Amino acid sequence: MKKLKFCFRLCLFIFLSFFVCLTGIYVFAFFSPKLELKDMGKIFIYDKDQNIVYQGSGSSEWISLEDISSHLKDAVISVEDKNFYKHKGFDYFRILKSFFQNIRDNTRFGASTISQQYIKNMFLTFDQTWERKIKEAFLTIELEVHYSKDSILEGYLNTINFGEGNYGIEDASKYYFNKSSKDLTLEESLMLAGIPKNPSNYNPVSDYDACIKRAKIVAESMVNNHYITKEEYDSLFQKEIPIYGKRTQNNSQMILYYQDAVLQELKSLKEVPSSLIDSGGLKIYTTLDMNAQMKMEDAILNYLGNQEELQVASVVVEPSTGGVLALTGGINYAKSQYNRASMAKRQVGSTMKPFLYYAALENGLTSSSLFKSEKTTFHFEDHKTYAPQNYNQVYANKDITMAAAIAYSDNIYAVKTHLFLGTDVLVQTAKMAGIQEDLIGNPSLALGTSELNMLDFAHGYTTLANGGDEKEIYFIQKVEDMDGNILYEHKDKHNFVFNSNDVYILNEMMTNTTNSTFSSYTTPTALSLASKMSRKYALKTGTTNTDSWSVGYNPEALMLVWIGNDEANDIDANASYYSKNIWLDTMEGYLKDHEPVWYEKPYNVIGLVRDGITGEENLKSSNNTLLYYIRGTEVSSFPIDKEEMMD
Repeated sequence: MKKLKFCFRLCLFIFLSFFVCLTGIYVFAFFSPKLELKDMGKIFIYDKDQNIVYQGSGSSEWISLEDISSHLKDAVISVEDKNFYKHKGFDYFRILKSFFQNIRDNTRFGASTISQQYIKNMFLTFDQTWERKIKEAFLTIELEVHYSKDSILEGYLNTINFGEGNYGIEDASKYYFNKSSKDLTLEESLMLAGIPKNPSNYNPVSDYDACIKRAKIVAESMVNNHYITKEEYDSLFQKEIPIYGKRTQNNSQMILYYQDAVLQELKSLKEVPSSLIDSGGLKIYTTLDMNAQMKMEDAILNYLGNQEELQVASVVVEPSTGGVLALTGGINYAKSQYNRASMAKRQVGSTMKPFLYYAALENGLTSSSLFKSEKTTFHFEDHKTYAPQNYNQVYANKDITMAAAIAYSDNIYAVKTHLFLGTDVLVQTAKMAGIQEDLIGNPSLALGTSELNMLDFAHGYTTLANGGDEKEIYFIQKVEDMDGNILYEHKDKHNFVFNSNDVYILNEMMTNTTNSTFSSYTTPTALSLASKMSRKYALKTGTTNTDSWSVGYNPEALMLVWIGNDEANDIDANASYYSKNIWLDTMEGYLKDHEPVWYEKPYNVIGLVRDGITGEENLKSSNNTLLYYIRGTEVSSFPIDKEEMMD
């Protein structure tokens, strides 16, 4: 009997202590500063012309609760928090029920209320830590004591993630059904109410069948909670619901990859505290050029729209600044949010060679330096051998110039150059260019066997495209709070790491990948593009068994395209065709209204008419072209300007 009384008193003490503590917390929360719901978690992203392209945790228009369909409100409350209007932030009965159910079934069912979800989405990460749970609990109480239930529900519906980049019910309603949220039907409301459970998989654009299956679960909850009748439930979804799936202002299919990269960069900015990112109220001005983005997307869909096995990553950079004009990390963000441009590492193949040939020029070799292109096995002191092969086993079986080696992407020439310089030279050159990956100076590095991330690789290529001036790749130009105070602004810096004379000569040699005068025992690697080019580009392609790259630029734009698959399975020759044409169509489309420009020839560089393959002075050769040299490094010949050659 004494034990029973003791247990009763202990339980009473615990209950009263809990009640007193909880009351104290509610009182403290009441006197805390009021949360500003309409600014919570809002992040606005603008393109380079200051047009808004993305709004995370906020909609373009804050819709009043009375302007939202009653079907939608009832559906959300029914499936997410049926006691929403009865509790004070926490549904204690659901918490206890969930606790015992999880113990019994060894599951992890949650019991979060709408208020808790709202706080979690606006202020907190989804980490399952005690610190996060305590913050969530206090902020939920603070929310409840300062706002009415209608205000909380209004804020929740205006900020929740409805998939496909739609945050807020009005955006979602217009995107999926081309109508305002006040005009949603019961079936449309059920579909939208089911999406927040898993926005990537339950939205009707990503998976219509999964969306309907989830919508029926929502409908069952509405029957159980007496919002609709069993007869109404039985009549649902007899016909397919039309899906609009477009944005009136911006119908970009891949821009969400760009936005993810922006938000990732935002987290790295020391000037913008993480607490402010979580609490919201930020305007982010980016380097995004919607013309470049749409031209890139159109080209990708044109060549890969019907492909099931291949994936793509691509980035367009403004060389003079390093600003990212366009990016995609895949074909369909709704199916895969994995950003291959910012997260993946792949072998880059022969697109590594320009860094090798810059190093060769810097170390005294010239455009007409000769190595023999023939089937070769390289022997090393440790008794190891290395036997690289040219594409399709095509060899000149004679000496060829560096200019020809670039045009043909000759692997034997590249490895001979690499070993001649010393394998560490290419490692150091790539690092100077801005490539952060730790490269290993082995014989195959010249052929791009190391795996690189696309943005890291683009950083290095920007140095070549900008005449030797290294530019950091970036997305964010400026960050402001909602009052217009500048929190961060990108500052341009000059860092000339390469000799501008050598870079100019290299860039000229890279134009020969589309130069028909190099047609001989084989043809330049991108000659098929020449007839569609309206201007001059430096271009290099690269192909491995699993990866196809096209990288090219002029002073206005640098673009990298990768095609392959996530499993790193072998790809066929079509991938090379796709990557080259996606690159060209994007560049030509983006630069269509621009005057053709090229790099200004440095005073210390001269152009000579030479046989591009042999390097000899032979004005009758059908392979004659302009090769460029630093004054004093040319052999017996005469300088000539391009204008003179054309006369």
